[in-house]
This record gives sequence, C-alpha cells and structure tokens, in this order.
Amino acid sequence: MRSDTPPDGSAPETCASAPRRRLLCAAVAAGLGAPLLSLAADTDPSKMPAQPGDRLAFASWDEDPRPVTPADVVLDAAPLSVYPQDGASGVTRENSRLNQILLLRLDPASLDDATRARAIDGIVAYSAICTHAACAVSEWAADKRHLVCPCHSSEYDPAKGAARVTGPTARPLPALPIKLVADKLVIDGPFSAALGAPAP
Repeated sequence: MRSDTPPDGSAPETCASAPRRRLLCAAVAAGLGAPLLSLAADTDPSKMPAQPGDRLAFASWDEDPRPVTPADVVLDAAPLSVYPQDGASGVTRENSRLNQILLLRLDPASLDDATRARAIDGIVAYSAICTHAACAVSEWAADKRHLVCPCHSSEYDPAKGAARVTGPTARPLPALPIKLVADKLVIDGPFSAALGAPAP
C-alpha cells in the first residue's frame, strides 16, 4: 500500500506547507480551472453567441435594451450598434464584444444579389469586429456609405456584402441574415463567416 509519509518519518509536504508545492498546485489548479471557467462563460446567456431567432436589441448602456424595429433604422444614416437578444428570456447578449452587430439601411436597389437575400427592406446586418485586427468598426464614411475601422483604416462596402474596399484587411465583415417578425428584426441564420481577425 502506498504511503504519503516520507521515509524519514517527517510530515508529508502539502500545497500549504512547501513553497515549491504551492507553485505547482497553483499551476495545476489553473490548468484544471480554465476549462471550467470557459464552460461557465459558454452557458452565460449574456455571453452566448448570436442565435437564429434572437431579436436585435439596443445595448443597456445606450438606452433601454429594447428590440430594434425597422423604424429605428434610418436610410443612409450611420449604422446602429446592436446586440442579439434572446426572445424567450429577454437577456441581451451584450457581454461579449463578438456579439456587437452593425445595423444599417441602404437603398435596396444598391444592394448586390447576395446582400439583398440577407436583408429586409434594405436593412443589412454585419459583425462590428474588423477582420484585420479585431478592432471595433465604429466609423461611417457618409459620402461613400462605407463602414470604416479606425485602427488601420480598413473600409467595407455594406451594399456589396461588406467587401473590402481599401486597407489591410483581407476579408469582408461577416454578414448576418435577418428577417422581420412582429415588427422586430430577428436573426435568420448564422454569420456568413468566422468572426474577428484570423488566427496568428
């Protein structure tokens, strides 16, 4: 039978009694704890990814996190920054920056076929996370109707699937198909591509 008592009869080392053991125990605990923390984040409804059927809603820090209606989205105006909202629980999934969505309305005649198929009455939705370095795409070039990332000046054309116009990015912004349900804008499927910057 295994014994934890050292051959000299002294008390066995524990995490609390030996500095080197404490360091090793901390490392092991961190390694075992990471998956548990990740699992907890995945089950937190405010951090879960956008789901088909989620409504689009304003963030709580901007105003009451109410669902967005088509009347909120003005033709050719700067995009709204919105988040998915679980229709059943009313939880807005605003605690993950990957859930930030840009919502804007363009002339339906200006949209290419693929973009028009994902839109509703000229309203289009895209990830707000730049595909170059994962900065927030937060600027609007009104004269060109382009989405602009302030970090490295990548520009995207929302009428053409948010395709790259200029700048260092190599990919369009992922698009999100939407539909209208009871005068609310609702997610109708997954993003068209992986979110954020490519893996290093």
